[in-house]
Amino acid sequence: MQKRTSDDDADEVTALREPMAPVRDPSDRPLPPDEPAAPRKRRWGTLLLLLALIAAGALLYRYWGFWQMEQAAPAAPPPPTVTVAKPLVVEMQEWSDFTGQFEARESVEIRARVSGYLESVNFTDGQLVKKGDLLFVIEPKPYEIALAQAKAQLTQAEATLQLAELQLQRTAQLRKNDYATQETYDERAAEVKSATASRDNAIAAVDQAQLNLDYTHVTAPVSGRVGRHEVSVGNLIMGGTGGSTTLLTTIVSLDPIWLMFNVSEGDGMTYKRLVQRGEIKSPRDNAIEVQGQLMDEKVWTLKGTIDFVDNQYDRSSGTIRVRAAFSNPDLFITPGQFGRVRVPMSQDRPTILVPDAAVVTDQSMKLLFTVAPDGTVVPKPVELGQVTDDNLRIIRSGIEPSDEVIINGLLRARPGQKITPEQGTIQAPATPPGANGQ
Repeated sequence: MQKRTSDDDADEVTALREPMAPVRDPSDRPLPPDEPAAPRKRRWGTLLLLLALIAAGALLYRYWGFWQMEQAAPAAPPPPTVTVAKPLVVEMQEWSDFTGQFEARESVEIRARVSGYLESVNFTDGQLVKKGDLLFVIEPKPYEIALAQAKAQLTQAEATLQLAELQLQRTAQLRKNDYATQETYDERAAEVKSATASRDNAIAAVDQAQLNLDYTHVTAPVSGRVGRHEVSVGNLIMGGTGGSTTLLTTIVSLDPIWLMFNVSEGDGMTYKRLVQRGEIKSPRDNAIEVQGQLMDEKVWTLKGTIDFVDNQYDRSSGTIRVRAAFSNPDLFITPGQFGRVRVPMSQDRPTILVPDAAVVTDQSMKLLFTVAPDGTVVPKPVELGQVTDDNLRIIRSGIEPSDEVIINGLLRARPGQKITPEQGTIQAPATPPGANGQ
């Protein structure tokens, strides 16, 4: 450590005593001289080294993160789980369903046979009537007069005939004694024939007058439900047998009632092939029992028979008309209603059933996904039948009763894919098909 001298202390005192120099504005300072080249290069090198270290750190972080993600990636998921079950096999009869429309067995338009003013309406609109019930009365007085005139003319004709017969008898006696000529006898015979013809004509006139008088009382030709009256009392009725006659009302029969439905050519050919093989009977030669239901019913409550099949297919629609007759004792069914009918397509036999939701559609093909013993999904094309009331689909061909069919989890299954099957069951119908209308 250096020691301070007296000279140093004197210089310090002198400096303190000297006045302070004025402060200059920083802008008045002279510019610094240019820095040498060496320090500037060292500065740039340091900057580049720093950037390189940052880039290396970023790359290390990135690859380290990927490596960590690869290390943390989960294992492959297990095969999806689906529910499988063996098809249900039951003894049943296969049916085909058709939609049709009920029609009255007898439908009549009530029209006047004679002209005249309507005198009375003897029914209530919409009521049930029996055959022979009085419906309308057309003023009968003019026809009563016409009948009386016809009867009077008949009496006159009978009197004329009686006189002609008496004259013929007298002339015949005179002719035996040659008191009358043959010509006179022939004239008397001709007069008898003419009077007979006049008498017969008068009888026909009486019958016609009586018939016209009867026609003034319009009665129900069939039993059924009558419609509303189309003409009120006091209106002039135009009668006759032409097309301009007055429509008075209509009547439709209700029991039994017909259900008319159309069968396509394809269904018709299928049915005829079954008849040809002897599996079912022909409806043209036998009364085929069928079942029917109304549009709001879930069960087949109606029992009937097919009693008519048309003689040709409709060229425009490619269908043939078929008629089934049903009893309607409570008159619940009204003509014009829509209904359904199902026709037997087989005898009772073992039938394979699966849930209708298990059927897969691939363009025009229908498939069922089955599971092989090694857990592989195997699709099988099938031929479908009808759907039962329990939403079970009839399978005519394509699978065996021992196959394991996927009934739940179809969206998780792919052909050729491995799956984990869980055993399920297909519920049997609560009521055997075909029993009690089911």
